[in-house]
Amino acid sequence: MFYEKLDWRYATKAMDASKVVSPEKIERIVDAARRAPTSSGLQPFQLILVTNNDIRAKLSAAAFGQKQITDGTAVLVFAAWENYTDENISSVVDLHAEIRGEEVREALNGYYDNLKAMYLARDAQTNFEHAARQAYIALGFALMAAAEEGVDTTPMEGFDPAQFDEILGLKEKGLKSVVTLAIGYRDEPSDWLAPQKKVRRSRDSIVTDVK
Repeated sequence: MFYEKLDWRYATKAMDASKVVSPEKIERIVDAARRAPTSSGLQPFQLILVTNNDIRAKLSAAAFGQKQITDGTAVLVFAAWENYTDENISSVVDLHAEIRGEEVREALNGYYDNLKAMYLARDAQTNFEHAARQAYIALGFALMAAAEEGVDTTPMEGFDPAQFDEILGLKEKGLKSVVTLAIGYRDEPSDWLAPQKKVRRSRDSIVTDVK
């Protein structure tokens, strides 16, 4: 059940390096992130799936030695567009036309031209932050897909983005790393958090009903 999985999952602190997540499960997790909704359907990020051991060792060093990156099976890095451009917004229209037919292009051009007028007038940092928020939506989908697959994950902001960008060659692609997700299986005997009860605020303390 979905709601049972919400309780089952947690930010795993120790991964079991002897247990390997199957490529099929990893692909379904990645696909869930790919299918996540984003503002105006822009999907303004790339998903960088890293399974190479040497690269993951470098990423771990740039993440203050967090071993989940190397002891897990893979790392999924969410890298947002560093800015919106005429080209990358137009590519969304092109994709719609490719999938739904050229007849949709004229109708979509008006909407996305208005979007360009708004986004391209903004500074790059504002646009990057907007794109990064879309990547976090995809992160949420990946987290729950992993739980559905019985796979453990650790979402991480604790890393040096500049080092990640250099290791993965993101700058030349117009991307900046935002958040990363270690994927693997928990090592319960070594994980202090595994036996702990989940702690969340009560409904009364976090929900405001407006009727």
